[in-house]
Amino acid sequence: MIAIMGASGKTGGGAAGLLLAAGEKVRVMGRSAERLKDFAAHGAEVAAGDAEDVAYLTRAFTGADAAYVLMPPNVTAPDYRAQQMRMGEAIAKGVKASRVPRVVMLSSIGADQRSGTGPIVGLRELEDRLKAISGLSVLALRPGYFYENHLGTVGLVKQQGINGSAIDGDLPTAMVASRDIAEAAAEALQAKDTTPFAIRELHGRRHMTMKEVTFVIGQAVGKPELPYVQFPYDDLVQALVGMGLSESMAGLYGEMSRAFNEGRIRPTLPLGPDTATPTRFEDWVMDAYLAAYKAA
Repeated sequence: MIAIMGASGKTGGGAAGLLLAAGEKVRVMGRSAERLKDFAAHGAEVAAGDAEDVAYLTRAFTGADAAYVLMPPNVTAPDYRAQQMRMGEAIAKGVKASRVPRVVMLSSIGADQRSGTGPIVGLRELEDRLKAISGLSVLALRPGYFYENHLGTVGLVKQQGINGSAIDGDLPTAMVASRDIAEAAAEALQAKDTTPFAIRELHGRRHMTMKEVTFVIGQAVGKPELPYVQFPYDDLVQALVGMGLSESMAGLYGEMSRAFNEGRIRPTLPLGPDTATPTRFEDWVMDAYLAAYKAA
């Protein structure tokens, strides 16, 4: 049995689907049983509950040979870092109490830093909590910037004719598709590796700048001259609050953008066979981004 947190999300859901297709017994976890019903129809066991509830997590992990753990984001949380700390502590306690022997964790590039990286700090804290559990084997997956993050600019591109963020347009950045993270997680969950603690970075096919990203998007949506605009950090924070994020979360995104620009969020390993993932950004844009653009 393999337990999967966040099965209604991109990486958890992708991993659960791959494992079920491979004939594995899977227990899918999430807040809503309704959102997990498709997995139940394919033979998965459903365990719905709150990711801050230690008793729920302990029950859901008990009997599993391996577990995929993550911290589902709540972008409206009034104090996001406090919520991360509560959730991280609950996950670690549930893992320890259930005695699940192996864990694959969704972390992030930048988790080598202990401060100043926005929401990534909470992922580093969860890595440390899991690493401290005696007898537990932990693989921390540290992907780069999700391709899916670019879906947040669909309205900007369509309505204002620009693409933008607070990240330097000329900064090469590791970027990866969530489906490739799911594939790496499923592969690791099926393995029998008992290494106490290991890290695997996921970089995508190549490191890309935001200007290169913008060029690809512009070509796909019929705006070949689409410009990239780097926003001031304060403007980014205000825009995110206007989109419904809490001031806490928006501020952390601003801090994360600054950490990218200052070189504190960066790969620690070179792009190569162990870090490269298969999905080309161009192919993802023609599939997921273009569909979202047409629907907007």
